[in-house]
Amino acid sequence: MTRNYLLGYDVGSSSVKASLVDVESGACVASAFYPKTEAPIKAVRAGWAEQDPDAWWEYLKSATADVLAQSGAAKDEVKAIGISYQMHGLVCVDKDLKPLRDAIIWCDSRAVPYGQKAFDELGSEQCLGHLLNSPGNFTAAKLAWVRENEPELFNKIYKVMLPGDYIACKLSGTPATTVSGLSEGMMWDFKDNCPAKFLLDFYGIPASMLSDIVPTFGVQGEVNAAAAAELGLAAGTPITYRAGDQPNNALSLDVFEPGEAATTAGTSGVVYGVLGNVAYDPQSRVNTFAHVNHLSTLNAQRSTRLGVLLCINGTGILNSWMRKNVAPTGIGYAEMNDLAAQAPIGADGLSILPFGNGAERVLCNKEVGASIHGINFNTHTQAHLLRAAQEGIVFSFAYGMEVMQQMGMSLKTIRAGKANMFLSPIFRNTLAGVTGATIELCDTDGSVGAARGAGMGAGIYADHHEAFAALKKLEVIEPVAKDVPAYREAYERWRKLIP
Repeated sequence: MTRNYLLGYDVGSSSVKASLVDVESGACVASAFYPKTEAPIKAVRAGWAEQDPDAWWEYLKSATADVLAQSGAAKDEVKAIGISYQMHGLVCVDKDLKPLRDAIIWCDSRAVPYGQKAFDELGSEQCLGHLLNSPGNFTAAKLAWVRENEPELFNKIYKVMLPGDYIACKLSGTPATTVSGLSEGMMWDFKDNCPAKFLLDFYGIPASMLSDIVPTFGVQGEVNAAAAAELGLAAGTPITYRAGDQPNNALSLDVFEPGEAATTAGTSGVVYGVLGNVAYDPQSRVNTFAHVNHLSTLNAQRSTRLGVLLCINGTGILNSWMRKNVAPTGIGYAEMNDLAAQAPIGADGLSILPFGNGAERVLCNKEVGASIHGINFNTHTQAHLLRAAQEGIVFSFAYGMEVMQQMGMSLKTIRAGKANMFLSPIFRNTLAGVTGATIELCDTDGSVGAARGAGMGAGIYADHHEAFAALKKLEVIEPVAKDVPAYREAYERWRKLIP
């Protein structure tokens, strides 16, 4: 019996994952990732981070072969392809569409002075009013670094691409980008609804280096004969969706409308909420990008849909530090959560600031460090420290979400995968209690989301309701009314400690 499938790719900095989703059931029937050990990141100098774009392609080929073998899918049964990718990277290609250098990826910090110079000289009103962000350490600033430090290479550049643009180009042979992608690179002008020529001009970057714009959902290109032969897919298979990893994580969790947010809480943590009007934080403590359905035909009135991104560096890394240095030797996270639960909400007055993993954007790029406050040697135990650490992480999320609310965002529903910190009842109950939001834990990942996004872009699914009908809610956590005052009291005490 012939079946129809959607193929999703998630091109990360540690691996490339592929997933095959059955169109009719919406279920993931096969998934694979490569490499099996973490992909190398080249750091020639402190603060630099680069990867070979063609290594991503090799990983993608291996993952594709695996999912096709696992599922037994015939190549002509794959009806559309979607791509999620690590944000803010820079790939420079020549006229043959070959990379001129390794990609400068998201965690490379060399371009910080270039973004700051643009912000200082162009002014906050121009930058925030048009880009909704400071130019920062994003793709445009990275390209400015290349222009100044590698002028001969810069002069050979035909097109600049984000990582997902490069993978789509390898599939189709045609360079293209999206409004969402340009916005994450600080190359989209939200006021004039066009590429940000004023910033490109400031950096001396020709607008011709940008690729043609294709819709986030829709036919962006087709797999050409050469890529089809390498991947075992049918030539002509359409590429119908692409987005950066955080917008795609929101899509994967069926987060499309104002009042909804997606969050992750691994080593660092992210809250990504949807805003229905153009707005920005005057202090640029959060980042604002075009969401996947911004002005889209899949959006009822082609309305404004922006993704506001809060990033907290000191998240799971604090919990990990606590397990290694405070918890009894040898216990796992589940046992540590049980121990932390022995302390009451608010940890009997103990508060921990979790900001010990570098400068925090939400604190205006200050590096304040982690710290413990209010410790009483006669009262507090390991349990109190472990609970206060988890509460402190949640409170940092709540603090950033206040910034998002000041921009006009109402956060009523927060969705997350049931993983990392969301495996802890303390963490998720505290988040519900202090924010008043309903927490929904779902079973999904980026590559599965990209596959479902491809189904929307191909017109196989009419809308996101149909595309995500199979999304499983594993658990729903509502605020417990009787506990809310205790959470709020603990949060207000914690908040007064912010410098």
